[in-house]
Amino acid sequence: MTRKPAASLPVWDDDDLPEWTDDQLDRAEFSIGGKVVRPAIGTLTKAGRPPLGAAAKRQVTLRLDPDVIERFREGGPGWQGRMNEALRKAVGL
Repeated sequence: MTRKPAASLPVWDDDDLPEWTDDQLDRAEFSIGGKVVRPAIGTLTKAGRPPLGAAAKRQVTLRLDPDVIERFREGGPGWQGRMNEALRKAVGL
C-alpha cells in the first residue's frame, strides 16, 4: 500500500485532539525521563470486537449450489444471516 502525499494529509492542531478520558489515563503508560514508571494496561482505545461468549458463531467451509447462494445474495446485505436463519428453521431450532 502506498502512502498519501504529505500535501493531502490533514493538518492537526493540538486544539483538534480529543480530551483523554479518566479510563484512558488509568490505562496509559507513564514515564519520566525515558524511564517507565507505570506500564500501560491494555490499549488506549476500546476498538475492535467485543469478547465472544459461549454461543459464538464458528466459521466453516461449506459447498452449496450456486443458485442457492445467488438466491440469498439477491436480498442484499445480511444474506449470510438469512441463510443461518433458514438453516436453523430447517433443523428445528
